[in-house]
Amino acid sequence: MAASMAAAARRLRRAFRRSPLWGGLSRRPFSSEPPPASATAVRDAFLSFFRDRHGHRLVPSASVRPRGDPSLLFVNAGMNQFKPIFLGTVDPRSEMAGFRRVANSQKCVRAGGRHNDLEDVGRDLSHHTFFEMLGNWAFGGEYFKEEACRMAWELLTQVYGIPEDRLWVSYFGGDPKAGLDPDLESRDIWLSLGVCASHVLSFGPQENFWEMGNTGPCGPCTEIHYDLAGRGGAPQLVELWNLVFIQHNREADGSLQPLPQRHVDTGMGLERLVAVLQGARSTYDTDLFSPLLDAIQQGCGVPPYLGRVGAADEGRTDMAYRVVADHIRTLSVCIADGVCPGMSGAPLVLRRILRRAVRFSTEVLRAPPGFLGSLVPVVVETLGDAYPELRKHSAQIVNLVSEDEAAFLASLQRGRHIIDQTLRRLGPSDLFPAEVAWSLSLSGNLGLPLDLVELMLEEKGVQLDSAGLARLAQEEGQHRSRQAEPAQERGLQLNVHALGDLQRRGVPPTDDSPKYNYSLRPSGGYEFGTCEAQVLQLYTEDGTAVASVGKGQRCGLLLDKTNFYAEQGGQASDRGYLVRVGQEDVLFPVPRAQVCGGFILHEAVAPEGLEVGDQVQLHVDEAWRLGCMEKHTATHLLNWALRQTLGPGTEQRGSHLNPERLRFDVATQAPLTPEQLRAVEGTVQEAVGQDEAVYMEEVALARTAHVPGLRSLDEVYPDPVRVVSVGVPVAEALDLASQVALQTSLELCCGTHLLRTGAIGDLVIVGERQLSRGTTRLLAVTGEQAQQAREVGQALAQEVGAAAERLSRGSQDVVEAQRLSKDMGRLTDAVDTAVMPQWQRRELQATLKVLQRRANTAIRKLETGQAAQKTQELLQRHSEGPLIVDTVSTESLSGTTPAFTAEAWALAVCSHMGGKAWGSQVVAQGTGTTADLEAALRTARAYALNQL
Repeated sequence: MAASMAAAARRLRRAFRRSPLWGGLSRRPFSSEPPPASATAVRDAFLSFFRDRHGHRLVPSASVRPRGDPSLLFVNAGMNQFKPIFLGTVDPRSEMAGFRRVANSQKCVRAGGRHNDLEDVGRDLSHHTFFEMLGNWAFGGEYFKEEACRMAWELLTQVYGIPEDRLWVSYFGGDPKAGLDPDLESRDIWLSLGVCASHVLSFGPQENFWEMGNTGPCGPCTEIHYDLAGRGGAPQLVELWNLVFIQHNREADGSLQPLPQRHVDTGMGLERLVAVLQGARSTYDTDLFSPLLDAIQQGCGVPPYLGRVGAADEGRTDMAYRVVADHIRTLSVCIADGVCPGMSGAPLVLRRILRRAVRFSTEVLRAPPGFLGSLVPVVVETLGDAYPELRKHSAQIVNLVSEDEAAFLASLQRGRHIIDQTLRRLGPSDLFPAEVAWSLSLSGNLGLPLDLVELMLEEKGVQLDSAGLARLAQEEGQHRSRQAEPAQERGLQLNVHALGDLQRRGVPPTDDSPKYNYSLRPSGGYEFGTCEAQVLQLYTEDGTAVASVGKGQRCGLLLDKTNFYAEQGGQASDRGYLVRVGQEDVLFPVPRAQVCGGFILHEAVAPEGLEVGDQVQLHVDEAWRLGCMEKHTATHLLNWALRQTLGPGTEQRGSHLNPERLRFDVATQAPLTPEQLRAVEGTVQEAVGQDEAVYMEEVALARTAHVPGLRSLDEVYPDPVRVVSVGVPVAEALDLASQVALQTSLELCCGTHLLRTGAIGDLVIVGERQLSRGTTRLLAVTGEQAQQAREVGQALAQEVGAAAERLSRGSQDVVEAQRLSKDMGRLTDAVDTAVMPQWQRRELQATLKVLQRRANTAIRKLETGQAAQKTQELLQRHSEGPLIVDTVSTESLSGTTPAFTAEAWALAVCSHMGGKAWGSQVVAQGTGTTADLEAALRTARAYALNQL
């Protein structure tokens, strides 16, 4: 028995370490009861089972865009949205805080980052970049191991009808190094449920101990596996379901500590489960993929999909089927959730996915142009009932996919041409130049993924200069790090143990309602009240709870109430100071307040000692707070104005504000035109000029669920939730019959706002850039800064007008013409960098571009005439002799445009020849090799004409 168990364990261990062997295995029906007929039925059966039989609350799938989690590119597991519960940071007033037992089907993407399946997709029969994770959770000890195992076994064997003898389970066998005992409780539960002892195996931490990351909640897990072979031979096991029992916390020093509360977190891939229940050879042979595979065959006219892999897949046709089918699902789901192809982070990963799909569809499947976009309706039909956002955004998905496909095909064609040209210049053993590969890449000009460039070279039997490429990548990384915004200091935090201790002691969340206690004076100014509070707990910089702190010590203060706004919802934290009651002459500066699980932690540096139980009085920095209020109300008006200008489907993607400026990210089909930017400003100005009242009221979250026009973000809101309405009382705005929310700004928001809009003074959009396809970031200022921006814009407009007038008068002198050209360049730099209205900047930039071209043309004409005259003078002066030795003034050699330098010109030509160049603005030299000198000269001529 022991030997057979050991052999089975070895087989299972091998199965863990390789992709599931779907092909060629017995797929006998395993139940007299017919299995669910479709993936939809399988998904519905899972959700109904937990809701109807076991009282679970069904929650919608979160967006694949991580909510406030910078550690993730995409949501990659069902537990991501519940991290605040595991970490103890969930807002106690939120709906999520009341979750005890829940279930859902979560959209997941694993591409880029720690979990990256992208390059494996298509090569085998099991990997996907997008998949659905079925899961059930129990929070705070609602239930634990026995109930979780029993429910899972009941669902698989009784509802889905999987024979018990086809199921194997594994459990955590302990880790002596970490001081963890084997999870014999799970083993015994499985045996009591009737699992055959030979099918219950133990494994170490690599297989059966789950961790969220390097630190954080973790615990043993037990996994349920399905035997693909059945009674036909040696077990071929594929994991179906992972049940995680979260009971430990991995500390920063690597040690494990027990969590204040235990949780159950389970996950089962829908695609794999459907393959098992439908008796399919692989996930690609289920009804989740068959409509797509059929559409690919019809659209491309290729032979039917046969499920081949490796050498058997001649021409990689079946691999291309899998790549395209998987990737179009991922693209559709991501774009529906607001992640569009772009140049960094998750958008860059999505861009790679799209371009990988385009290449396989065009080069292998010979798909016609626009083919990928034609597959989007098939995805919507397959997944749209489960995820309605796909239907809502289907037209946008088709447009984005089709546009990017067309752009990439053009880049791909040009890239092939450049590669072929470069190869003609190389010797048989030469490496492909890194500089050329870099110019083709996502970091260069054409936007081809570097791995795609390498693959294209590999297909031609050419090796890339990897060392040179690594050097260029390092330089690019250093440049990006210099350009990146400095990371904000996290400040003091309450960890899961500190939060658990507070909850265990029954300490109530901080009452921060006094932050809304302010009013308008008759004079029009704001009056902010103070707040008296008691010190409930003090913390050192490392988060240790202490009863007192000494002079000069940086610390965290937890009070029973506060009037400080803690940073959240995109609004910067308040700052100010506090004093001990009775000792008002000693100020404790408070630079920041943060919210952790409903508790507000104030950071301070103690000028004198402070103890738990002390009574303190808090004072906010009134100018700072008022600046935040102005920007936050202006942000709401900007959001509303964008919808008025661009259409009601316009959605906010995020924002951040402080007293200096506000940042607003908005979903757009295309960059805003100057006319649209100006219209948005005008709409805001109108609301500001009317000095409308701003109404705020807390209402039940359920009352806001179906109000047309109500703006909200993909966030967890408290219940009751605060509603902010401009110009219309909240009760009237929430009336479903009134439709008022379509004509005014109405948002869910916990921030602090002005009481009337007039105090904003003015709003100017001073910056705009594309974060990714479909997302635009706007920067705006208000009040005095906005007025200054308008004055700067007006002054620059006058200067540009004066320069245009000078140019119209013409010039007979080269030096004067060059001076005018340089003035145009300085004006261009000033317009590019000034804090001014963005719509005006764009208009002036367009004007200056035309004026600069006219100025350069005038200079060339004058210099041509001057050169002809100089030539005649030289010929007359040296009419005899075989050569001319003389001097030529270099006044005109400084160049007429800043971009056209000798060094840049030489580099453009020598790079074309696979070489390099160096020099200055005036003189340069370089090297290169080419068999086609005329082509090099044409490159030089084309570059010069383009610059001039």
